[in-house]
Amino acid sequence: MFTKLLPAAALAALTAVAAPAFAHATLEVQEAKVGSTYKAVLRVPHGCGTEATHTVRVQIPEGFYSVKPMPKAGWTLEVVTGPYKTPFMNHGTEVTEGVKEIIWSGGNLPNEFYDEFVFRGSFGKDLEVGSTFYFPSVQECATGEEAWIDTTGAENAEMPAPKVTLIDADAHQH
Repeated sequence: MFTKLLPAAALAALTAVAAPAFAHATLEVQEAKVGSTYKAVLRVPHGCGTEATHTVRVQIPEGFYSVKPMPKAGWTLEVVTGPYKTPFMNHGTEVTEGVKEIIWSGGNLPNEFYDEFVFRGSFGKDLEVGSTFYFPSVQECATGEEAWIDTTGAENAEMPAPKVTLIDADAHQH
């Protein structure tokens, strides 16, 4: 009986140690090809403390273009647009402005559950292969927020922004 409990205890200990790593807002696919389209699935793991999340905001940094968020039942969808620092060409047309922030609001994500928020866009062809691209995100609750906005890349960051690693357009994606 002891030999059956040992693997279970080891798995439980490993899960307990690994659990904090899963408490961050993350992107489902964490690699993206430079110059290609990317479907971002933002996973929001919980509310704020014990409160439900009612708003999710995602900043769209320079270099991610032609952004289209997916509507979500029970939530109001809004986009904030603005000028790009560097225009880009889209099928022969110069594009000088686009989505800078996506806001899903008026929803109800209780702390006991997780949810996913989806948007797509294209990474610029001039972005550096091997670099990390961040999508700072904020969850708002009745009396607080969870701001996943740390873009330092520090291993011990408490509130790291969701990120993807940019890979060569010819590379195999996992």
